[in-house]
Amino acid sequence: MALPKIAGGKWFVATTAFWGFIFASVSLASRLGVLCPCRIREFLKGAEVKSRRVIGKTTTTTITVVARQGRQLQRYTSCGRRLVVGCIPYKLNMDDPSTDEIDKAMQVLVISSQKGHGMMFPKGGWESDETIKQAASREALEEAGVHGHIESKLGRWMYKSNRNNVFYEGIMFPLNVTEELASWPEMEVRKRRWVTVAEAREGCQHLWMREALETLLTRLERLSRKQNSDE
Repeated sequence: MALPKIAGGKWFVATTAFWGFIFASVSLASRLGVLCPCRIREFLKGAEVKSRRVIGKTTTTTITVVARQGRQLQRYTSCGRRLVVGCIPYKLNMDDPSTDEIDKAMQVLVISSQKGHGMMFPKGGWESDETIKQAASREALEEAGVHGHIESKLGRWMYKSNRNNVFYEGIMFPLNVTEELASWPEMEVRKRRWVTVAEAREGCQHLWMREALETLLTRLERLSRKQNSDE
């Protein structure tokens, strides 16, 4: 390799420094076992994967503190509709409510929109790096500040977004709440409150969410009848 000429006696010093750098680089590469170009690429690729894993782990940790932003990982159906996952956070006020009292014994946690009005259940986009139940749990934490047990799916609905004038597919789960946090990621932009089933029926602005609530009530009533018949 031709080296640029350097005035005076500094040429020898520069040459020595250059070949010293080459020798040190080759020595380091030999210790790492990456002498050939393909091995070097493999080594660099492995380092990149490790970096992604570390970053991914950090992101997962900070999800509990900061709500996710953007739609780079958003899932879509084969028809191009955005997949939205939500949950109905609920709790029962009686240990063994009778069938006729389920809707009176149950309370559901509703939230406002980010503008502070309306009534709905937590929901958001299902992303490619999480399972569907993880997405439901994440939305409950980010938007309503609750943890709990995600139960079996209530159903799948196609609905029209009023803001974007496009159709989405929404999937809803029940969330039996076990913990209510004092602070959560979206507490500054959303209000939350426990309401009765009757209040949710009247105030929830989304038809598909109200239908999911009725599905949950029917399920719990069926479960209550079965428990009563077994006793």
